[in-house]
Amino acid sequence: MKKLLMLVVILGLPAGVFASGGHKSCGTVECDPVDVDLSDRASLQRGARIFVNYCLSCHSASYMRYNRMGRDLGISDELVKDNLLFAADKVGDLMKAVMPREDARDWFGVAPPDLSLIARSRKPAWVYTYMRSFYRDNKSPSGWNNTVFAHVAMPHVLYEWQGDQRAVFKKDAHGAEVFERLELERVGTMDKKDYDRAMRDLTNFLVYLGEPAKLVRYELGIYVLIFLAVFLVFAYLLKKEYWKDIH
Repeated sequence: MKKLLMLVVILGLPAGVFASGGHKSCGTVECDPVDVDLSDRASLQRGARIFVNYCLSCHSASYMRYNRMGRDLGISDELVKDNLLFAADKVGDLMKAVMPREDARDWFGVAPPDLSLIARSRKPAWVYTYMRSFYRDNKSPSGWNNTVFAHVAMPHVLYEWQGDQRAVFKKDAHGAEVFERLELERVGTMDKKDYDRAMRDLTNFLVYLGEPAKLVRYELGIYVLIFLAVFLVFAYLLKKEYWKDIH
């Protein structure tokens, strides 16, 4: 009976527990944990708006269509057309970047990658930490650098929200510079708490983007757990009936 109860507890754990990003290495720094919860539809909708407004100009999500995204996130085709359809003509189009890859390569030195699978290849905690780790660097062509991705070609497109950060380095035992911390030099339009929440929403959306079928599985999983819970009761009663004569 104890084993059956343990099974019920494990099966009943929310999906967000297993999806939460943990402490892992992000290059030379430690990744910050992020609470990924695909059942938080409001967060996914906010993340979609950030992605379309600030990321889709350069980065594609070419495995996703606007109407599929809207259907999954509870956004009507009308709202998608009015608020999210900036880079395409039809609601059934793929989410492709506005900027031609050739122009991007000329301007940044490298074509921005497709972000459809970025959260799966890099992990959610990496994406979340990366978006919060830009700092001013006069030696960089774009004027920006990142503690997670050194010498990154991408400029900090959300600097108005976060403000300007500077990186503080210290010397190690061998005289080499080692990153110590980031300090805020200019305050942005968001405080740290609001900006972190916005980056959590964006990360949440990118996790969804990497595997949209998760939402379907989670919905089906609820019905499966209900069935298993009911079946468990009957299975236990049947077990007692079979074994009562033995005792």
